[in-house]
Amino acid sequence: MTTLKDLSRHLNLSVTQVSRALNGYADVSEATRARVLAAASELAYQPNLSARKLVSGRSGIVGLVLQGTPASMTGDHFLTVIGGLSAEFSRRELQFVLHMADPEEDVIEVYRRLIDGGGLDGFVLIEPVTDDRRVAYLAQRGIPVIVHGRLFGGPAHAYYDIDNAEVGRVLTRHLLRHGHRRIAFLNGSPQRAYSEARRRGHVEALEEAGLPFDPGLHITASMDEKHGLVSAVKLFSGPAPHPTAVIASHLKIARGLVQGLSALGLRVPDDVSIVAHDDQLSDLAATGFEPPLTTTTSPIYDSWAPLADGLARLIAGAPIPAVQHTAAVDFVERGSVAAPRNERPAPRKNHHGDTR
Repeated sequence: MTTLKDLSRHLNLSVTQVSRALNGYADVSEATRARVLAAASELAYQPNLSARKLVSGRSGIVGLVLQGTPASMTGDHFLTVIGGLSAEFSRRELQFVLHMADPEEDVIEVYRRLIDGGGLDGFVLIEPVTDDRRVAYLAQRGIPVIVHGRLFGGPAHAYYDIDNAEVGRVLTRHLLRHGHRRIAFLNGSPQRAYSEARRRGHVEALEEAGLPFDPGLHITASMDEKHGLVSAVKLFSGPAPHPTAVIASHLKIARGLVQGLSALGLRVPDDVSIVAHDDQLSDLAATGFEPPLTTTTSPIYDSWAPLADGLARLIAGAPIPAVQHTAAVDFVERGSVAAPRNERPAPRKNHHGDTR
């Protein structure tokens, strides 16, 4: 069995350096940490968690608390999140546990019991809501926590997020450049911090173009196909004027939207242009739509390593501002956007009277 001393001799580093690298201390360089982690993997090093806790006061275990499976994490998405986080914490010599709590129980009481039990060093928090009580409680208790996403306001907290306001801005600006002025936005739940950030970016882009924000065109619900399908019927089966373009905050929403438009006899992009945000889930691809969707893109799997690394650094004593990261989003133009019908050039007729 490989020990810390074996790793130390193999790397020509002191036992203290190796230990601090494995435990995520901020005073260890990234190059050294990478060397140590690679050697630990190569030599199949397994830490003695009981000994670690006696020496450091830490268990080497971190947790994620869920009260049921979030609506946005059904099917393969749930396994992707749990499996991705678990693998990244394992690479950092931390054990990751999922605690499924009773949906009816006060979540603060759940965290209180886990903290008072002394078995966990810190938490990952996903699906944050505005004024999230979990973040405030963990901050009050002085427990390391990193948020997938972030809150605007409230206590300072560590996070890994994408620029959700930029998602709203980029998609709206793209539609505006193509001449669209009546743009619907199918967003996630208004309780979710990322939904509010995307709405804010959308509003900013409209204001840049001198256009007002129409609350009637901003529809919020769970990020699923039903949202897209129901919204398609609501927006396009009633009296005119109808939107000429739609932003879908998730590809699942876009899939329901396309189904609804097809049932109404509307085509993309001839009748309605669509853009969406793409998390690059394994079971749903923007290129699988017909036509392929123009999207902003931020792979969900890019989150796992920064979240694991960030929590390990917090546990080791890193200050919160050093563990706050906002990732840029990419923009991919495909074939789902065209100019509104009333702004397209009229078809020309040849000398036979045929249009072309």
